[in-house]
Amino acid sequence: MYKIFFRLVFKRLDPEQAHHLAFRWIRLAARVPVLRTFLAAALAPRHKELRTEALGLRMHGPFGLAAGFDKNAVGIDGMAMLGFDHVEIGTVTGEPQPGNPKQRLFRLVKDRALINRMGFNNDGSLRVAARLASRTPVFKPVVGVNIGKTKVVPEEEAVADYVKSAERLAPYADYLVVNVSSPNTPGLRNLQATEALRPLLSAVREAADRTGSARRVPLLVKIAPDLADEDVDAVADLAVELDLDGIIATNTTIARDGLGLKSDPTLFEETGGLSGAPLKERSLEVLRRLYARVGDRITLVGVGGIENAEDAWQRILAGATLVQGYSAFIYEGPFWGRSIHKGLAARLATSPYATLADAVGADVRKTA
Repeated sequence: MYKIFFRLVFKRLDPEQAHHLAFRWIRLAARVPVLRTFLAAALAPRHKELRTEALGLRMHGPFGLAAGFDKNAVGIDGMAMLGFDHVEIGTVTGEPQPGNPKQRLFRLVKDRALINRMGFNNDGSLRVAARLASRTPVFKPVVGVNIGKTKVVPEEEAVADYVKSAERLAPYADYLVVNVSSPNTPGLRNLQATEALRPLLSAVREAADRTGSARRVPLLVKIAPDLADEDVDAVADLAVELDLDGIIATNTTIARDGLGLKSDPTLFEETGGLSGAPLKERSLEVLRRLYARVGDRITLVGVGGIENAEDAWQRILAGATLVQGYSAFIYEGPFWGRSIHKGLAARLATSPYATLADAVGADVRKTA
């Protein structure tokens, strides 16, 4: 049913316009008590065997919404209603910004992919923090907050910009993510180099600790799939050295060649990050490499090209305690979360593992 609707309605709309329309419907549904209860029962049934503990947090399952869908923390309940066990909002920057000029979002339907150059369009950390502070949750998913650099801030002042966001948002975050891997903010990916990343992560950690919260907010870093293998290793080693809580692998890619893309070639010329199915192989490679390097010392989050339960299961076997998706949601629709959970529960039941935690990294350990 959804695929017919997508083909007849959403596919005919500008992708960003379709996003806003669909997100508005989701938020409206979550505001109607009887309707949201019915939808949550239908779309987000619980599977006890999928209960997950990660980052010192308890979740109904390992499957979450990646950053980018709910940039301003306006639809957390709606996304939980659709079956996401955790919702990562953002990317939020120190100051509000409109993002890049439109058109800045493109569908590669034949490849089940997206290209975006949104440019961190968001309300800014002050407004988003106020929104989170005033939130009265209907559903209670784990809420992650993804922070990035304001575009107009020079690279040499990036640390202060991240610190500003961390101080404002950490009190309301179940976990905090430093995003240094979007290709759509000039110079941002330069911050992935360990000599720049070390002082940045250290400063954000100190800022989060200064908020006065009784709990230590877990801190993660999100990396690009385009890093060379030796740079992936360097980030892994740095994360362990700094006692980081986790790594999210991976963000979008700037690559186009070698991905077997089938869509209109003129789309490949659009600048921005490519997400969705073509990212699957490289994202999985990075995840395997990270787990081989860090093992169970820090939490790994697998994202990039996850379309179905089998993809999610392969990420868990490769070392991910948590998995996230976004692009496939556009193509699969509101029953996507239900399908992922049902499929994961079935795979766990027929596996040699008693729990999901036992399955984390199992494939990598076999080859070690």
